[in-house]
Amino acid sequence: MPQIGSFVLLLALALSGYSFLFGAVALFRRDSLSAVITETARRAGIASFVAVLIASAILVTAAFQNNFSIAYIYHHSNIDLPIPYKFATLWSGQEGSLLFWSLLLSGYGFVLRLRHKTDERLFAHASVIIAAVQVFFLLLLTFAARPFATTPGELPLDGAGLNPLLQYPEMVIHPPMLYLGYVGFTVPFAFALGALIMKYPGDKWIHITRRWTMVTWGLLSCGIALGAHWAYYVLGWGGYWGWDPVEVASLLPWLTGTAFLHSVMMQEKRGMLKTWNVWLIFVTFGLCIFGTFLTRSGVVNSVHAFAQSSIGTWFVIFLAIIAATCIFFYVYNRSHLRTEHHLESLVSRESSFLFNNVLFLLICFVALWGTLFPVLSEWIQGHKITVGPPFFNSVTVPFALLLLLLTAVGPLLAWRKTSLGSLKRNFLWPTVGAIAVGILLIATPPSWGSVFGMRPWTDVAYFYSLIAAMLAALVIFTVAAEFLRGGRVISGHTGRGLVSSMMLLGHRNTRRYGGYVVHIGMALIFIGVLGTPLNRTAEKEMGFGDKIDIGPYSLVSRSFTQDETPNYSSSIAILDVYRGGKLITTLYPESRFFTATQQPQHVPSVYSPLREDLYVVFEGQNQDTGRPIIKAHLNPLVSWLWIGVLVMLFGTVLALFPNAPVPVRAVAAAPVTAGFHAPTAPVGAD
Repeated sequence: MPQIGSFVLLLALALSGYSFLFGAVALFRRDSLSAVITETARRAGIASFVAVLIASAILVTAAFQNNFSIAYIYHHSNIDLPIPYKFATLWSGQEGSLLFWSLLLSGYGFVLRLRHKTDERLFAHASVIIAAVQVFFLLLLTFAARPFATTPGELPLDGAGLNPLLQYPEMVIHPPMLYLGYVGFTVPFAFALGALIMKYPGDKWIHITRRWTMVTWGLLSCGIALGAHWAYYVLGWGGYWGWDPVEVASLLPWLTGTAFLHSVMMQEKRGMLKTWNVWLIFVTFGLCIFGTFLTRSGVVNSVHAFAQSSIGTWFVIFLAIIAATCIFFYVYNRSHLRTEHHLESLVSRESSFLFNNVLFLLICFVALWGTLFPVLSEWIQGHKITVGPPFFNSVTVPFALLLLLLTAVGPLLAWRKTSLGSLKRNFLWPTVGAIAVGILLIATPPSWGSVFGMRPWTDVAYFYSLIAAMLAALVIFTVAAEFLRGGRVISGHTGRGLVSSMMLLGHRNTRRYGGYVVHIGMALIFIGVLGTPLNRTAEKEMGFGDKIDIGPYSLVSRSFTQDETPNYSSSIAILDVYRGGKLITTLYPESRFFTATQQPQHVPSVYSPLREDLYVVFEGQNQDTGRPIIKAHLNPLVSWLWIGVLVMLFGTVLALFPNAPVPVRAVAAAPVTAGFHAPTAPVGAD
C-alpha cells in the first residue's frame, strides 16, 4: 500500500507537470497544434485530480485498516480511535494536510477545467497557473513531506494516537472548511494573473473571479468561525479568539479577500482601482501560502502549528517565485490597468469603499506585524519579544469600529456624489435609534442584565463596547430601513404585502440585499464580542454539596463520577445550576485522559441562553488536598456571535444566487409618477 500511494503521487506530479509545461507552451504558440496541446494539457490536469484522489483514498483506507507500517498512520491514529476521527487523520498531521491541500487544489482545478468553454483562452491561462501551484505541492509530497513513508524497525502493534484536542466533532469539518477557503483563493489568483498576462479585454474576468471569491470567502469565514467555536468548547479557557499566530494566519487572507469583494464593485461600476484589485488578489493568495508556511515552518509557537521541519525553506522559495512572477507581469502589462474614472466626492460610494479597503489593510498589517514581531525581534536583538492580545486589541479595535461605521453608511451612499437630502433621508432615524440604544445601555439598571448599566467613562473597554453596540444597532437599523423603503415601493405598485414585497426585493437583486444580510450578520458578531469586557470568572475547590456563586447563578456540586472507554478515561463533575433559588439546568464538565497519547483534556460544559454563557471547566484535582477544582466563567452575549456567523453565511449564499426576473404587475393602471425608479435598486444600487 505505501508503494502504491507513493507511485500514484509521482504519477500526479508527472501529470501536473505536463499540464503546466505543455499548457504554457500552447499559450505562446499560435499555430494549428496549439489547440491540440491545450486540450491534452487540460486532460492531464483532470487526470492529476484522479491520481491525487486515489492517493488520499489510500491514506484514509490505511487509517481504517490500522496500517501502522505507514509512519504517518502510526503517528496520527490508533486502533481504538473512533471512526469519524479516522477521516480526520488525513489532515491531522503535516504530510496528510499537505496531501489534503493538493487534493482540494486539484479538485478546484478539475471543476475549472470542466467549465473551460466559458472562455477557453482565459480558462487555459488559469489552468496553467493552477497546475504550476499543484506542481509545487506535489514536489513537497514526493520529496520533502512524504505521507507514505514507512515506519522504521519492527511493525508497532498500535499507533501513537490522534491529538486529543482534535478529537471533537467539529474537527471533522473545521479543517476542511478552512482549507477549502485557503486553497480556493488559488482560483481567483489564477484568473487575475492569467487576465493580466493576456491583457484580457473588459471586465468579464472580474465577474468570474468575484463569484469564485465569494464562494471561497464564505468557506473561509465558515472555517474561521468553526475554529473559534472549537476553541471555545474544547480548549477550556473560556474564550474563542486569543490572537494565536495560526488564528491570525487564517484571518489575514480573509481581511484582504473581504477588501477585494468591496473594491471590485468600483471596477465593475466605474472602471476604477484596477491595479488595486489585481494586487489585492495577489496578496490574498500570497497570504494563504504564507499562512500554510507559518503552521509548518516552526517560526512561531502555536497550539495549532505542526512540528518544526525543513519544508519552511520550500515555502519561502515558492513565495519568492510568486512575488517575482506577479511583479514581472504587472510591470510588463501595467498599462492595461489604467483607471477609467477618478474619485469625484468624499461623500460617495467610491470613497466609502476606498476607506473600507484602507482599514482592512491596516488591520491586516497590524495583525501580521504582531505575529512576526517575535521573529523579527530575535533576528535583530537575539531574543524574542512577544506581543499578546492587549497589543492586538488596543490597535485593531478602533479600526474595527470604523469599519463597522462604514458598514452602516457606505452601502447606502450613491455613486459619484451623495446629496445632503439623501443622507438625511437614509440615516436620520437609524442614527436616532442607535443613540437611543446607547442611552438605554447607560441608563438602565445593571440588574437588568450583564450589558446594562454601562459606565463608559470608567474604563476604555466599556467605552469601546458601548460604541460597538451603537454602531451595530446603526447597521441593523439602516439595513432594515432600506428593506422597508424598497418593500413599501413594491407594495404600493403591486398590492403585495410588505413582507412579500421585501422578499421580492431581495429576490430581484440578490447580490445587493445578500450583502445587506451579511452586514447584519457582522453587526450581530460585534454584539457578541462587545460583552467580552464584562466577562467574570470564579474558581473554587468543590466537595459534595459545596457551592460557587458567579453573577446571578449558583453552582452546587451534586456528585463526581468516572467513566472508562477504549480511547480515554474520564472524571465528570455533576453540578446543579440555580438562578434566583430555582434549579434551571445541570452541567457536566469533564476531565479526560487519553490512553494512546497519555495526554489530558478538559471538556467544558456550557449553559447558553441568549443573554450570557455559563461556562464551567473541571480542571482536575488539587494534588495537595485531593479536592476537585471547578472554574466558572460568565460570558455575556456569546450566543449572538454564533448567530451572527450563521446570518452572515446565509447572506453569502443569498448573494450567490442569480437575480430572478420576476415581473412586477401593477394593481391598476395609473399614470407614471415623475421621478419614479425601479424598486429593485434604491439609493446607490449595485
